[in-house]
Amino acid sequence: MATDTDMGLVLACERRIVNAWPSPATLLIDDWVVRFAGGYSGRANSASPLKPGAELDEATLSLIEELFRSDGLPPCIRLTPLVGEATLAMVKARGYVVRDASFGLIRPLDDVVAEIEPDLQIEARPSADWIAGVAARQSGIKSDPEKLAAIVGAVRLPAAFATWLIAGEPVAFGMSVAERGMAEIGSVVVDPAHRGQGLGRRLIGGLMGWARAMECRQAYLQVDQTNAVALRLYGSLGFKQLYAYETRVLNLAG
Repeated sequence: MATDTDMGLVLACERRIVNAWPSPATLLIDDWVVRFAGGYSGRANSASPLKPGAELDEATLSLIEELFRSDGLPPCIRLTPLVGEATLAMVKARGYVVRDASFGLIRPLDDVVAEIEPDLQIEARPSADWIAGVAARQSGIKSDPEKLAAIVGAVRLPAAFATWLIAGEPVAFGMSVAERGMAEIGSVVVDPAHRGQGLGRRLIGGLMGWARAMECRQAYLQVDQTNAVALRLYGSLGFKQLYAYETRVLNLAG
């Protein structure tokens, strides 16, 4: 069972995620945030609780489902530790199925020293090259640069859009967004031809250094529970599991 301290950190991360990875359209419905981004990413196209024990009555859940359907998206609910027991049971009984399961990881930054990495380029805004580089190294809908641009272009908090260069060639990318002492790290991708060289580790280290320079005390991120390579990397960098959650969807025909 999560302690009050753990739940406080979960809440801090979940609320900041809304700002660190903003959706083009966002609604606040009671204790829930409902977000729409044309299907790009689970976080940006889902309903998430923003208060411990957050509940939905049947009428409100039906409204949320209709909102997603009207946008051509399957209704999607993120079942984090903040969700209330009655809503958890109702979502499962309604036929929502697990699309993916993720961990929320966190790491204190007290021991991190900001160092200059000559091969790491950090920009305050996402350039067209950064967006194209991230999109080109992903698959499916995540390869759509316009949908990615709609999200990252909406970031209004202090941010770092990082590119790792080898002989001037961009080969790895990532980003971080700082808010009130915590920094979210995400969109970390390494070109397949350059994997296994420790570039992801160095890029994440550079982003943690940036976060420390921004006076952040903690870094947090989310990772798929089946991504063993990423979990090993983040574990070796000092990240610990804070919470687990499921993203569940309802068939559009349901």
